[in-house]
Amino acid sequence: MEGNSVIRDRDYTLIIDKSGSMSTPDRAGGKTRWEAAQESTLALAKTCEQFDPDGITVYLFSSRFRRYENITSDKVAKIYEENEPMGRSNLASVLKDALDNYFQRKQEGKTKPNGETFLIITDGEPDDRKSVMRLIIEASRQIDRDEEMGIALIQVGRDKKATEFLQALDEQLQGAGAKFDIVDTVTMDKMEGMTLTEVLLNTITD
Repeated sequence: MEGNSVIRDRDYTLIIDKSGSMSTPDRAGGKTRWEAAQESTLALAKTCEQFDPDGITVYLFSSRFRRYENITSDKVAKIYEENEPMGRSNLASVLKDALDNYFQRKQEGKTKPNGETFLIITDGEPDDRKSVMRLIIEASRQIDRDEEMGIALIQVGRDKKATEFLQALDEQLQGAGAKFDIVDTVTMDKMEGMTLTEVLLNTITD
């Protein structure tokens, strides 16, 4: 469990898949993955407000992406009103933008003392898995210490290929040349009855 101070002096970026399959409910008559993601975004924004009044950064991505900065809990509903699930899952371009933004701010002395956590909610295998892996490996080589950057990939839904991809990311990064193991992946199997919101809040305090 990280100390409270580590959670506090840190920025949080939430990257949410809005590809077409996110409109699928995982149980008959249940919430869609998109609705579950909205609930978790709201919970994360509320939690982060307690120790980071600036709010969180939120990206929504499919074939293209949009970045929203300083999102506090009162702004979450508006983001979701402006977007709907459609298109493919191009994770590499949104991840590149988020990582570049972090290193740019680091250079300018604008990052928090404890770095940043990126939380990615996705339900499918990205179109560009090799590029995603390469981006994470390169990012790990640019940081000074393991705790400075955390990337949590959280799977919603039960897409087998997505699970395989996330497990490979978790297990193979250092063998593929990453300087630090900065990735943590959470698949549906690991969730064991937890809601997406509980998983999300666990990953920032674990």
